[in-house]
Amino acid sequence: MKNRSKSRQFAVQALYSWLLSGQDVADIEVHFISDHDMEDADVPYFQEVLHFVSNHKMGLVDYMIPFLHRDFNEVDPVEQAILLMGTFELEQRKDVPYRVVINESVECAKIFGAEDGHKFINGMMDKIANKIRDVEVKAPRQKTPRKK
Repeated sequence: MKNRSKSRQFAVQALYSWLLSGQDVADIEVHFISDHDMEDADVPYFQEVLHFVSNHKMGLVDYMIPFLHRDFNEVDPVEQAILLMGTFELEQRKDVPYRVVINESVECAKIFGAEDGHKFINGMMDKIANKIRDVEVKAPRQKTPRKK
């Protein structure tokens, strides 16, 4: 099974490159895949994130605006990339539980972001999840039986 966590980490790096350079996302994708060992990653998932985010950036940012205390362009580019990826997953990938999306976003922030960037990402993703997946967020948690 291919690793989605690695795919997300690669997607954050590629989105960061795209945000900073403004280069064509197809070029970034080609260079990124050829320059990185993506054998363990879910490459189609990486590509889906990269292309959807680049084509729908403003729609994804619209979910964030009510919770930002500054313009999105003033947010650190690493945090922008993580927020865009996480918001994409919340909106488009209903097969991924919202808690997984938040956790994976926070983990990316711990790896790539500023010292306390993960706290900002956690707060933002929680608010965005409440907006996009309110039914899932408000649903009672199902207890899973413990293995003995």
